[in-house]
Amino acid sequence: MKSYLAAAVQMNSLPDIEKNLVQAEDLIDLAVRQGAQLIGLPENFSFMGDEADKLAQAEAIATQSEKFLRTMAQRYQVTLLGGGFPVPTSDGKVYNTALLMGPEGQELARYQKVHLFDVNLPDGNTYHESSTVTAGTQLPGVYASPDLGNLGLSVCYDVRFPELYRHLSKLGAEVLFIPAAFTAYTGKDHWQILLQARAIENTCYVIAPAQTGKHYAMRQTHGHASIIDPWGMVLANAGHKPGVAIAAIEPSRLGQVRRQMPSLEHRVFA
Repeated sequence: MKSYLAAAVQMNSLPDIEKNLVQAEDLIDLAVRQGAQLIGLPENFSFMGDEADKLAQAEAIATQSEKFLRTMAQRYQVTLLGGGFPVPTSDGKVYNTALLMGPEGQELARYQKVHLFDVNLPDGNTYHESSTVTAGTQLPGVYASPDLGNLGLSVCYDVRFPELYRHLSKLGAEVLFIPAAFTAYTGKDHWQILLQARAIENTCYVIAPAQTGKHYAMRQTHGHASIIDPWGMVLANAGHKPGVAIAAIEPSRLGQVRRQMPSLEHRVFA
């Protein structure tokens, strides 16, 4: 693992895949021009719209999303995460799929979101992700990159389930991806705290791409795409507008924190 710059992209995706992919390419280009070698796009980067529309267009969204990720990774010679897009299943629903692509356009890792967001919030919004999404059945794996470190995948609501990250930690994760479309209502109270907790308890870097702003109907997301170091320090925060949060991933810092706070070595029950 070497020192490098990583970018957490923040988007305002809409129910329009073409517009979303143009926006994503512009932000990838911005990140690359600032030196980023590892780039994460948020959950729903290619389509953020009504669930019925998502199902109706799922095949096209999946095909275009995967082609886009492969093309961008090759064109810019970066490792690129697509933080969540629908991939049709045999039961008429979709998997919420995160896909990590390498600089040669090769698939490095794929994860199907296991924790689905079925929640009624006090702001009047109701979310029933399981109505259109089939939960994955496999815990995410870790991709061991010689240059970028051991990369663990997750998606959005997963962040509330620390056992998933302990699993990744046990596999040797050094960098945790947490791409999200976090609601505005919960995000103001929970987003940063949860990201910092996952970084601190696993002494890992966290790269958290995010959606921001209004998308369709009452759907509004929190923003604040972030990169957090293993001590829980927020290194970069994209605020409320589309953009990128960029920070250095430093193996020396990772080693320092793990020496000073060797909690991973002190685990008793895991």
